[in-house]
Amino acid sequence: MTERANFWRGKRVLLTGHTGFKGCWLALWLKRLGAEITGVALPPDTTPGLFELTRIAEGITSHFCDIRDPSALGQIVRKARPEIVLHLAAQALVRASYRDPLATFASNVMGSAHLLDALRGLDSARVVVMVTTDKVYRNNEWPYPYREDDTLGGHDPYSASKAASEIVIASYREAFLREQGVAVATARAGNVIGGGDWSEDRLIPDAVRAWQAGRPLEIRRPRAIRPWQHVLEPLAGYLALAQKLWHQPELAGAFNFGPQTNEAATVREVIELARTAYGGGDVIFGDGTAGPHEAGWLSLEIAKARQLLGVVPKLTLAEAIDRTMGWYRAQREGDNVRSLCDAEIAAYEALL
Repeated sequence: MTERANFWRGKRVLLTGHTGFKGCWLALWLKRLGAEITGVALPPDTTPGLFELTRIAEGITSHFCDIRDPSALGQIVRKARPEIVLHLAAQALVRASYRDPLATFASNVMGSAHLLDALRGLDSARVVVMVTTDKVYRNNEWPYPYREDDTLGGHDPYSASKAASEIVIASYREAFLREQGVAVATARAGNVIGGGDWSEDRLIPDAVRAWQAGRPLEIRRPRAIRPWQHVLEPLAGYLALAQKLWHQPELAGAFNFGPQTNEAATVREVIELARTAYGGGDVIFGDGTAGPHEAGWLSLEIAKARQLLGVVPKLTLAEAIDRTMGWYRAQREGDNVRSLCDAEIAAYEALL
């Protein structure tokens, strides 16, 4: 913890997506570590929202800006003069990408390109971590985990947009930023759960909304397998990756962050654990045919992060779900949200 805090203290960090679920948790953690944070994101789009409940904007320089606007984004980047960039801003929902594929490609592909282009010629920049997704791989529905050098692809627009952004990011790294002395990496994280997520069409938020309202939760694909992990697990990975690249820029490339391979679980298993942790709740399990296409089996190989970064999962799936549902219960009962998050981060740091 001391080494990590010493590294981040005073670092100028540009964090995109700071109003979202993962981005807000990362802003809180970076603030705790003493970083000087400039946030760039759209205004929060959920009510309630973690960004407003934690009041994190009061401790950072916060900008509401659409990353699809290269001029506005470029002005912010040049003024902030970041040393480290953590890019989380995205259209991050699969089913939303079916409804508006063009907006998804514009945000996830061109938004990433706009950010990278703004860093060209910026002499302050040293490290860039571009967060994509575990869904960048061409999914063959095989029962073993995907490695960083497996083929990229994507059936749905969200997955395809993130796979395309990986190609754009690699191009900017090789054509421009590496010779400028900027280490650019991509981070591919599994399905993230944790307190403070109120997004649509996500498993745990949907469950919390349904059970708090006394309604049954309807599950479309109970047999789908995903690499579930608590939100602080990949965030710890992003921080470790940025710190490592600062000292060893030659490691720039793609990194998977997820649970242990044997911890990948079905939607049904996750919901049964969540229902127990929450203290009850009705569920209606579908037959897997409702809605647009989604991958059935997805897991990640995390050996590269373990070997090169020393990043290993600290929480089992059951522990991650217990912490998540406990957070929602405490928030529902009126506990201070900022205090809940700070305590969660402190407890996780004790495991590192």
